[in-house]
Amino acid sequence: MRNLLIIGAGRSATSLIDYLLEKSDTENLHITIGDLSAELAKQKTKGHHNAHAIAFDIFNEAQRHEEIQKADIVISMLPAHLHYEVAKDCITYRKHMVTASYISPAMAELDEKVRQAGLVFMNECGLDPGIDHMSAMKVIDEIRAKGGKMLLFESFCGGLVAPESDNNLWNYKFTWNPRNVVLAGQGGAAKFIHEGNYKYIPYNKLFRRTEFMDVEGYGRFEGYANRDSLKYRSIYGLDDVHTLYRGTLRRVGFSRAWNMFVTLGMTDDTYVMENSDTMSYREFTNSFLPYHPTDSVELKLRHILKIDQDDILWEKLLELDVFNPNKKIGLHNATPAQILEKILSDKWTLAPDDKDMIVMYHKFGYELNGKKEQIDSTMVCIGQDQTYTAMAKTVGLPVAIAALKILNGQINTPGVQLPITKEVYGPILNELETYGIVFNEKQVPYQGYNPLNVAS
Repeated sequence: MRNLLIIGAGRSATSLIDYLLEKSDTENLHITIGDLSAELAKQKTKGHHNAHAIAFDIFNEAQRHEEIQKADIVISMLPAHLHYEVAKDCITYRKHMVTASYISPAMAELDEKVRQAGLVFMNECGLDPGIDHMSAMKVIDEIRAKGGKMLLFESFCGGLVAPESDNNLWNYKFTWNPRNVVLAGQGGAAKFIHEGNYKYIPYNKLFRRTEFMDVEGYGRFEGYANRDSLKYRSIYGLDDVHTLYRGTLRRVGFSRAWNMFVTLGMTDDTYVMENSDTMSYREFTNSFLPYHPTDSVELKLRHILKIDQDDILWEKLLELDVFNPNKKIGLHNATPAQILEKILSDKWTLAPDDKDMIVMYHKFGYELNGKKEQIDSTMVCIGQDQTYTAMAKTVGLPVAIAALKILNGQINTPGVQLPITKEVYGPILNELETYGIVFNEKQVPYQGYNPLNVAS
């Protein structure tokens, strides 16, 4: 039997583990699933004869060495900052490794050692990053093969709630780590390029600068800019492209409403609020408003945010129960961002039968034979329920497929890498289609931002 070690059995690992269990007999696999919670790991094995669960502590060096040494390939589904220790051990014991996380500077520095060892360390192989890279490079490579010159590339992805489970005014529920949603956009200005002009959006303006797009059969969405689009110029070989923009998708109206929290300071994660364990939701809201001897919390908030009486923003706030004097935060020494996450989780957690939805949208503008052309590519994936989510499917399946193809020698170029070569993205995208993860590409009129070539 070939031994495959999966470290981390959280939400993202569900579809990943199921895929490998399904393939285990024909591929001669024995799967070890390690997690801090032995019970969670055991649940994910489903009693399969080719799998066993262990309690696994990433900081237990002896155990880590022992389990990695026994494996033929390691899949790390740990938080990104923990991959490095696993990676060093994989080099020591000559094991391939796959993650869904961005390549950190520390991981990148291991590239030469990984190459010398003849190992494949495949990173950024989930959804975003992952499927976004693969689906983008497929079309970009096809355009180049025809002799086209890339002019514009935009890419958007969003984890959303499916239409049949969309039953709140925000048109949103948490499909992934809520903390990442609350902190989205922080840590520096969003950077991108439009028609050759560098553009920057500071965090306090981010959610009021959105783009709109329609996805056939699913309606209209808005996208706000990701933090750094510019780094993808070199990754995708688009150093001369005029427009490069990557963003996050939400339903129209979400960003304007979210900006209320940004404006008030509720997304701040840099300080602790006193008495957060006994604080009520109403007291939390009032903490960000000026004192007034007679005005209510509601009136003060309306005034400071300039919310009209008939504005849907008000209804969205009421839906979240932020003025409730009886609900307690119940978090000790919590930051505003942590408290906001708690309040939102009350309302935005997927119910057991809820379905989530992944939407990805790429725009490719290019010049071919003296004419400007555009291809729009869209992918929509709907989950089954709270456990078998579209998010877990689109993150886990490409990781599992990549691991198996590395194990079988079908992906064999060594180094610390992401899935942007045809050797890698071709077979993975083909297999993802058999699981319903399909991109619909269509030729559309070129929609560059500066057709008159005036200053922008």
